[in-house]
Amino acid sequence: MTQTTIYIGLNDAVTKTQIFETEKYIKILKDVCRAYHTSFSFDVIEGGYIHDSGEYTKENTLQLTLIDVDKKRVEEIAKDLCAFFHQESVLITESIVRSYFVRESL
Repeated sequence: MTQTTIYIGLNDAVTKTQIFETEKYIKILKDVCRAYHTSFSFDVIEGGYIHDSGEYTKENTLQLTLIDVDKKRVEEIAKDLCAFFHQESVLITESIVRSYFVRESL
C-alpha cells in the first residue's frame, strides 16, 4: 500500500502570516477530504522553511495522511487545499508501507 502525506502550511503566501485560527483550516481540510469521500488522518505540526531570499519562516502546518488513495485524487485534494489555504505550493510525500488491521472480539 502507499501512504501519501500532504503538508499544507498555514501562513498566507502573500502576507507570510497565518490569517485565520488553526481550527478554521482544520474544518476546511476535513470538508475537502469528505467531499472527495476519502479516509484520512491529520496532525497539526510546527515547521519552518527557508525562502529563496534566505529568509526563515516558522509556521503551523497541517500534515494530512492518506492510505492507498489514487494518485490523481491525491493531487486533486492537494490542489484544492493549496488554493483554499492560499499557498504557493504544498508538499506531497509517498511511501510504500506494510499495513494491516487487528481485530479483537469483545
